[in-house]
Amino acid sequence: MTTPSRTVVSLNTPTRRVVPFEAQGGLAAVVGTLTDEIRELYLADEVPWVIGYSGGKDSTAVLQLVWLALQGLETDQRMKPVYVISTDTLVENPVVAAWVTQSLETMRQAAEEQQLPIQPNRLTPAVKDTFWVGLIGKGYPAPRPKFRWCTERLKIRPSNDFIHRVVRQHGEAILVLGIRKAESQARARVMERHEKRRVRDRLSPNGNLPNSLVYSPVEDWSNDEVWTFLMQKSNPWGHPNKDLLTMYQGASSDGECPLVVDNTTPSCGDSRFGCWTCTLVDKDKSMSAMIQNDEEKEWMLPLLELRDELDVADDRHLRDFRKMNGNIQLFNDRMVHGPYTQAARENWLRRVLEAQTWIRANAPIHVRGIELITLDELHEIRRIWVFDKHEVEDSLPRIYKEETGEDFPGRPLDEHLMIASDEVELLREICDGDELHFTTMRELLSVERKFRTMTRRSGLFEALEKTIQRGYYKDADDAAEHARRARDSKIVPELPFPNEESTNAPA
Repeated sequence: MTTPSRTVVSLNTPTRRVVPFEAQGGLAAVVGTLTDEIRELYLADEVPWVIGYSGGKDSTAVLQLVWLALQGLETDQRMKPVYVISTDTLVENPVVAAWVTQSLETMRQAAEEQQLPIQPNRLTPAVKDTFWVGLIGKGYPAPRPKFRWCTERLKIRPSNDFIHRVVRQHGEAILVLGIRKAESQARARVMERHEKRRVRDRLSPNGNLPNSLVYSPVEDWSNDEVWTFLMQKSNPWGHPNKDLLTMYQGASSDGECPLVVDNTTPSCGDSRFGCWTCTLVDKDKSMSAMIQNDEEKEWMLPLLELRDELDVADDRHLRDFRKMNGNIQLFNDRMVHGPYTQAARENWLRRVLEAQTWIRANAPIHVRGIELITLDELHEIRRIWVFDKHEVEDSLPRIYKEETGEDFPGRPLDEHLMIASDEVELLREICDGDELHFTTMRELLSVERKFRTMTRRSGLFEALEKTIQRGYYKDADDAAEHARRARDSKIVPELPFPNEESTNAPA
């Protein structure tokens, strides 16, 4: 007897929604286990803790867990300091930056009232390392994946300097971070590799910072588990988590932020905040969504436009054909351009001041005091232009006045190093439109004036020679040809060797 064939009918049964913390016995059980673990680790030694806090969902969840755990200790047990550090790059998304600043202040007051050893710290990069000093002052081109000069200076260095100070003072430090394996496959691989080298339960070594260990209490949580915790557990320092959810929701292109979802539904975890000047991504999706979802945030449009202007695919027309040290670099017979030209740097300064002035005049009252570029940065940019780049006409105060309508609040520079504007224009006329000739002559005059006031003029001839070498060429094409000839002259021709079979020489 032949068995009849069966036809499989697809019923399109919906995928069962994943319930956060279901496999671990529910939210209360997970929080209870983690807070017990945190208290045990906190009391295990006298090593201070450093919590990285960005104001985002993951770092908020971690800090909230630690806060809840410390609340469960007796007052005399809360002796070990817990430093909360938040790095402000000074070019953060303004909405997020304001949120974090307010959160830190609320946190400070709550910690004092609740007698907790939590000490919030807002970190900023040194003036010489800020984004605008690098781009407008020194002329670093907008960051690219192969020239990511910003991350180290703006984010890593300030936090590492703080941690080094803690280690020098206490000998060790434990870093408590909101890193999770679900963030990306790369993050998961790194965390799993460090897990194998753990020296104590849940504490992983930190390869970049000696004498420091990493504790990541929410490493196995999903996006939705993070949000479930934040929505069901009140913020213990009094900064509403619902406002944080609203901020993430506003940064999502569809304006939605589901909490319990299946594997095909996007989550608020996809909202990424960062520097509004970032050119390492194709587009600032979070800021674009904020503007799209809230008319009150349309004042950020000038920032979005400026960011897009910085993101030029081919910016060679904005950059000097020479590297920062004056050398000519070739790659496959093509010149690798160096820093932004003077004209480009002056234009970027104008654009930043223009955006800042417009926002101060047209934005909602609570953001009209915004400072896109600080006075300390402007002073440092001015110093670099005049003393390091020999742009002795000192154009920054003039640009500031033209773009803001206000006099630049800076001190006069050394008159011995300055050249009057009419003298600069006369020099430009003499050079008859030859920009390379003009900048070379201007630098020679600047070097001579610098050494004129010195008691010992040792190094003058070397400085003059270096300036002449920088301006040795007729133009960029001449420089490229000169570099090719210099490269080819160093190539040693292959010499013919005797036939190995007929040679009987001792080794």
